[in-house]
Amino acid sequence: MTAKKSLINLLRGWPNQSLLPASQIKTAADAALLEVSTDGLLYGPDPGYEPLRRCIASWLTKFYQPHHRIETERICITGGASQNLACILQVFSDPIYTRNVWMVSPTYFLACRIFEDSGFHGRLRSVPEDDEGIDITFLKEELHKSEDNAKSAGNEKPTLKPPRTWSKVYRHLIYAVPTFSNPSSTTMGLERREQLIRVAREYDALIITDDVYDQLQWPASSESMRSSLETAVQPRLIDIDRQLDDGPEREGADGFGNSVSNGSFSKIAGPGCRTGWAEGSRKFSNGLSQVGSSRSGGAPSQLVATFMSKLIESGDLQYHIFNTLQPAYARRYRSMISAINEFLLPLGVILPQTDRAIVGGYFIWLTLPARISANKVSLRAKEEENLIIAEGPLFGVYGDALEDDLQCKVRICFSWEEEENLAEGIKRLGQVIRRMQSEDRHKQGTSRSPANGGISVKEYQ
Repeated sequence: MTAKKSLINLLRGWPNQSLLPASQIKTAADAALLEVSTDGLLYGPDPGYEPLRRCIASWLTKFYQPHHRIETERICITGGASQNLACILQVFSDPIYTRNVWMVSPTYFLACRIFEDSGFHGRLRSVPEDDEGIDITFLKEELHKSEDNAKSAGNEKPTLKPPRTWSKVYRHLIYAVPTFSNPSSTTMGLERREQLIRVAREYDALIITDDVYDQLQWPASSESMRSSLETAVQPRLIDIDRQLDDGPEREGADGFGNSVSNGSFSKIAGPGCRTGWAEGSRKFSNGLSQVGSSRSGGAPSQLVATFMSKLIESGDLQYHIFNTLQPAYARRYRSMISAINEFLLPLGVILPQTDRAIVGGYFIWLTLPARISANKVSLRAKEEENLIIAEGPLFGVYGDALEDDLQCKVRICFSWEEEENLAEGIKRLGQVIRRMQSEDRHKQGTSRSPANGGISVKEYQ
């Protein structure tokens, strides 16, 4: 059966190559390299290429529309979200004093390795989420227990990191993808975001958010006349932290804040750019720029930073996002949702957050029907239909996975595979599930009908 069907890959979380702005990047690169100043070929300043920092600050101000303009000093150029996560940990955590890393589950599991490389093996903790986002009650209870344990052990000050005027060490780290999350595709509600900031302040926690999908958004309805949106669906946690109760500069605060936004050009220009940015308070961004690798080698991605600066300054990147990426991903998403409505929901598959007006990102997170295992579905889809999907257990927090819940989930991606193959991939998945249900009914010796619980509406990146 497999040999007769072409491979369909709904696992790979990459942009389709037809959506990469290669010609625009070439134009930007030519312009950058023609300038008399060869800044891009020299060591860069610690915070990164100044024109790009200014462009990003202006661009993000227009997109997120915060209460106050985003200042250049809040922006630090990075080597992308993954590289910058490692840099954040080097500067702002201590693998003994920092008690735990709290990760919204399901999680972008490749981040787990980065945390473990920084000394947090065995101290990553799952925090469940509901339709509004991270479970605040659970998080507070577990933070309280962690603090009690730290006090009992006499863990009262950083052990391995020396005191530095430009840095601080947080007691806890919280990791989340608040908007169009990978893998759950959910968006954290505004009230929950505010609650999370308050909890982080109470327990001296740094919230690290991967805000890499924010610009990839569109109306959920297939009947909408629009396929692109030029302003953000929600304020980021960094925006809330800046505004709430006078922000990091409020009385009694240390000025570093409790949130950092990790941004990247990987999803909107191309992952090969290996360039991104972080936004934090002025003190936080300055501290991040002092990480040893930047002090030694200058800001990362200096050459590509000059290209990205030209790309934003010309408006070509913004035009590409609003007129190419958003409409293309909207078509892809709606095609896949239509196929899910036809082939999966009648079998009992369930979609998350079906009442959202705005959707986005790369992924759709599905709950399988009762008695259907994600691991078995994934294996049989590959063997019987030449279809690759991501099974839920892949997205467990290392060492603290919520296995029971993840065993009934799968993640499917609509960004990589050719657009005409998306509906066919869902149809194949439905065929696998239908066969498994039939076999299960036969095994049970009954003729039960599947419950209709649905409501219409690197490889794993």
